[in-house]
Amino acid sequence: MRLEKDGILIRNAGAADAGQLAAWWNDGKVMAHAGYPNGLGTTEETVKKQLEAERDETTRRHIILYRDRPIGEMNYRNLGDKKCIMGIKICETDMQNKGFGKKILSLFIQGLFDVLGYELVTLDTNLENRRAQHVYEQLGFRKVMVHMNEWKDQLGREQSSVDYELTREDFRSFI
Repeated sequence: MRLEKDGILIRNAGAADAGQLAAWWNDGKVMAHAGYPNGLGTTEETVKKQLEAERDETTRRHIILYRDRPIGEMNYRNLGDKKCIMGIKICETDMQNKGFGKKILSLFIQGLFDVLGYELVTLDTNLENRRAQHVYEQLGFRKVMVHMNEWKDQLGREQSSVDYELTREDFRSFI
C-alpha cells in the first residue's frame, strides 16, 4: 500500500529499509513501550528475511516518511473476516508530540478501509501509554478490554495493555 498526503508518505517496507528498522528496533527508547527497554537485539539480515516473507493478504510493514525522511513504521496483520490488527511507532523523537500521529493514523486507517477492504481495525497499546490512547479515542477507537499485569517486560516488570477496535462508521479522520 502506498498512501500520500501533506508531505506524509506511508509505503510498504522493503529490503532497503531493513537497516533503519533494525536500528529503531534495537533502540531501547523506541521499544520500551512494547516491553523491550533494551531493544530487540536483531540484525539487518533478520529484518530483511521478515520483510521478504510479508504479503498484503497476511501482514505488511510500512515505513512512514515525512518530507522524504523516515520517521517511523506501521504494520497490519489480517485476522480474517475483514478484520485486522495494526500498530504504529513514531520512532524519531523530534517528530513526536507534533500532531503527526492523528494524521498518519487517519491516512493509514483510511487505506485499511478503502484500499484493503477491512471492516474492523483493532490495536492494542500499553496501559501506561496515555498519549496514544487519547489519540486512538479521538479517531473513534472504542476501548474493548484491559489486560492487567498480563506480561513482563525485559526487566521483569509487569505490564498491562488495552485493546481497541474501530469500525468505518465510528472513524473520525483528521485528514
